[in-house]
Amino acid sequence: MRIAIASDHAAYELKAVLADWLREKGHEVEDLGTNGPDSVDYPDYGYKLGAAIAEGRAERGVALCGSGIGISISVNRNPAARCALVSEPLSAKLAREHNDANVVAMGARLTGVDMAKACLDAFLATDFAGDRHTRRVDKLSHPPILETSR
Repeated sequence: MRIAIASDHAAYELKAVLADWLREKGHEVEDLGTNGPDSVDYPDYGYKLGAAIAEGRAERGVALCGSGIGISISVNRNPAARCALVSEPLSAKLAREHNDANVVAMGARLTGVDMAKACLDAFLATDFAGDRHTRRVDKLSHPPILETSR
């Protein structure tokens, strides 16, 4: 599988470990940075990851920052990306099965290496269930126009 991976400075070490581990498992990994402890802005790397998904360079993505929250928000700014913040394997499995998530986000300050690997295993091994979930997932890319009250 083609997987893009991106992080900010708080998660670059976890990113390096996971990228190597994914390659060892036979995946093609595109590392979008960052690669050191110097402070960077997580949205820049989330946007790069969303673009890699939208352009078809990657089938799945892994987004990492200190908490996983900021980078997941930035990835989700791209309508082609469905990024789910997960903290354990069940949420990673359900993100794929029910939400057809194509990117998983985790927080390096909150998730250890072994748990991150378990989450990725569940995420990559799970197919989208389709059926009743398809209607809901379609609405994520095509939201209704909502009237605003004044």
